[in-house]
Order: sequence, then C-alpha cells, then structure tokens
Amino acid sequence: MRREEKIYVAGHTGMVGSALVRRLQAAGCTQLVTRTHAELDLTDARAVRDFFERERPQHVYLAAAKVGGIHANNTYPAEFIYQNIAIQTNVIDAAWRCGVKRLLFLGSSCIYPRECPQPMKEEYWLTGPLEPTNRAYAIAKISGIEMCWAYNRQYGTDYASVMPTNLYGPGDNYDLQNSHVLPALIRKMHEAKINGDAEVPIWGRGQARREFLYSDDMADACILLMNLPDDQYRLLAHPDPSKTSAPPMVNVGCGADLTIRELALTAAKVVGFKGNLAFDTSKPDGAPRKILDISRMQGYGWRPTISLEQGIALAYRDYLDNQAK
Repeated sequence: MRREEKIYVAGHTGMVGSALVRRLQAAGCTQLVTRTHAELDLTDARAVRDFFERERPQHVYLAAAKVGGIHANNTYPAEFIYQNIAIQTNVIDAAWRCGVKRLLFLGSSCIYPRECPQPMKEEYWLTGPLEPTNRAYAIAKISGIEMCWAYNRQYGTDYASVMPTNLYGPGDNYDLQNSHVLPALIRKMHEAKINGDAEVPIWGRGQARREFLYSDDMADACILLMNLPDDQYRLLAHPDPSKTSAPPMVNVGCGADLTIRELALTAAKVVGFKGNLAFDTSKPDGAPRKILDISRMQGYGWRPTISLEQGIALAYRDYLDNQAK
C-alpha cells in the first residue's frame, strides 16, 4: 500500500474509522477518500457502486458498521443484521467490480461461540452456538468474513478480515442505552462524580471477563496488515485449507483480560469517582469470558502500545472535551 495510492476509509467518522484516518495521515498517505453518511448511504447498493466507479480506490478499510452494547443489540436485532449485511455486501461487491487491490473488513470477536475455549483462536469460529444477546450482529459479521473468503476463492480478490476485541477511544459512543460497557462506565462515573452520587449502577454481576484495546492501537494493526509484503498478505487472504480451518482473518487484541468489576474500579480511579459500585444482577452479563488468541498478529511483529489505564485516561479526556455537558 503506497502512500500516494487512493485509500477509502468506510466509516471514517466512527471511533475506529477516525483512528484509521489519523494514523494514515500521520503515515503520509495523501489520497484518503471519505464520505459521511449524509454524503453516501452505504446501505444503498446503487449509490455505493456509483461511488466506487467514480473514485476507483485501490485500497479499502471497511470500518463502517452499526454497533452497540448488549442493550442495543438485544433491542434492535433487525436493524443490526439488516444494516450491517447491507453495508458489507454493497462495499465488498463494489470493491470487486472496480478492481480494488486490497480490502480489510473489520469484524468482531462476537463471531466466536458463547462457550468458546479461551483464548479464542481464529479456527474456533463456527464451532458452537453464539451469544444470544448479540447473535444478529455476530451473524452479520460472519457473513462479511464469508463474503470476503468467497470472493477471494471465486474471483481471486485479496480481501482479509480482522477480528478486534472490545475497542474504545476518541469518538466513542457514550449513550447510556446503546453504548458498549467501557464508554458507559466512563460517563456514569463522571456524572456520579459531578452530581455527588454515592453509587454507580452497573449491569450484571461484574464477573464476566473482557479484553479491551485502544482504537489507535487497532488502527496501527490494520495498517500493518494492509502493508504486509505480497507473499504474507496472500497467505492471509488465501489460507490453505489443508493447513488451517480458519478463514482469511486475524485476531487483534491486547492479550490480557479482566472482570467487569475490575474494569469499573479502574474507570472510577481514572475519572475520580470515590463512591460504591452497585451491580444489578437482574441484567445480563453476556458471554462469561472473551479473550482473543493474538499469536498470529504477534507473528507479524505487532504489539499494542497503550495500557488500559492510559487509554481510559485518553478516552476520558476526549469525553470531557467533546461529550460532557
């Protein structure tokens, strides 16, 4: 991926997409192509095809998606499966029709079974039932992985997928009903501190274990993959079925997890909330544990650089600057 080539970042206003744009600009890429949702509705197949025919990007980062936490996934499953499948289908097919060299599709660790062996290896996908609360979203992401694989096999494209762990960072969604757990905790802790509240309510028992990665670390991993030498990238996009049961995808995480209780305590420390944590056991916990096996990504020479406490501090600063009222 040469710096002067045209690169399309789908979903550039989102948390991961904006991190990709920051990192690509810092790397000297001079022909970044972006469109807001108002400028291009990625669920509109005709509009997407027309856009690709006009712009002819050579590389695509497919970071656009409808995302949310347990409540949002459980409440709006039809929107999650329809919008994500539509976005993926339109972008991947248009990329093939217009001769895109490389495409990187951002999936999610929720593609793995609810009771998946830990840490989760790439070859564990499709080996068991999914977590019910976000099954629609997971199936949409699985279809995107399978679509990349199918186009590679039939048309000789070089499309790969990355499976990130739980991500957070600048530009995150802090809506208490629809956000993921970490941004929700940051907002709850901040508002409780400002209001002088004695406790903060938290969904579940606090025992589920999760892994978290800062968005800029995720962006760095994606850019590294798109810059792999041709022989390494071809092995990623065209896995040998006699050697692996994994599709053309690679996990990206930090390699360590912690309980939701421990996460909440860390967020409280960073934000400065000194009250109590009130766990609501009537609310769902989600999967009991989710940590990715990142040995394949480490084999490419990648390591995360931002610790959880440092990352939460950066995210909290972004929240104060852009979200808090």
